[in-house]
Amino acid sequence: MSVLNTSEMEISTFFLIGIPGMEHAHIWVLIPICLMYLLAILGNCTVLFFIKTETSLHAPMYYFLSMLAFSDLGLSISSLPTMLRIFLFNATGISPNGCFAQEFFIHGFSAIESSVLLIMSIDHFIAIYSSLRYTSILTSARDFKIGLIFAALCIMFVLPFPFILKRLKFCRKSLLSHSYCLHLNVMKLAFSDNRVNVIYGLFVALTSLLYLGCISVSYMLILKLILGIASHKGRLKVLNTCISHICAVFIFYVPWPPFIALPKNVSPVIRAIIADIFLLVPSNESHCVLSDESAD
Repeated sequence: MSVLNTSEMEISTFFLIGIPGMEHAHIWVLIPICLMYLLAILGNCTVLFFIKTETSLHAPMYYFLSMLAFSDLGLSISSLPTMLRIFLFNATGISPNGCFAQEFFIHGFSAIESSVLLIMSIDHFIAIYSSLRYTSILTSARDFKIGLIFAALCIMFVLPFPFILKRLKFCRKSLLSHSYCLHLNVMKLAFSDNRVNVIYGLFVALTSLLYLGCISVSYMLILKLILGIASHKGRLKVLNTCISHICAVFIFYVPWPPFIALPKNVSPVIRAIIADIFLLVPSNESHCVLSDESAD
């Protein structure tokens, strides 16, 4: 009985990992990680500053871009504390409440990013399909309502995650497989029934795939409109306005399949590097989009 109680105790600390087997080199690994964080934070703050101060950028596409920059910024700040503690001080412990909170913010800001990319794809379609009525269709008040509704939906979708994790009991072995907390990763450590977590996590994942499907449909319709433009120069001009956003969609969604579907026999080092790239790369989307939109 004592053995059972020891192995099935409610833990007080989760342990994150950096790059397994390279603990001695964590300080050197920290340099590129810090550079990526610095690029993401400064870049997104610059985007928000320019959109706020430049009156020429007070347009629907830039309001949505500011939402993307805000979610990118939030995603970076959500994971920064644990990354710094692991790679700078080799401090891998995190309390369950701290882990659940970080997981909520990471999933929440990721969901907002996905929603904004969907909104921007619809915005591009309206701008091309009905350019003369664009400003009357997407007014500032309507943009604000759309952004608010989607942000509220994202929070509602992600809000149950910490609570359904908190109800679980965890084994003494509480070693997570990333440098930050994710619902799927934490859920796997539970020895109690986690079917609710599996079902709800699958529902949220399918919702995200639905967003991707809607984005794909939007761009197929946009491509159809572009091919209908008689002028070659006109087609190129319209296509150029979409390239940066298409790149942002690829940056956000392409890391998902290798991150989720990694075989169990993959080296822990490769797994850790892919996990860090999965989180860091999408945080640099918005300033890339702004530079391309401004050039147009």
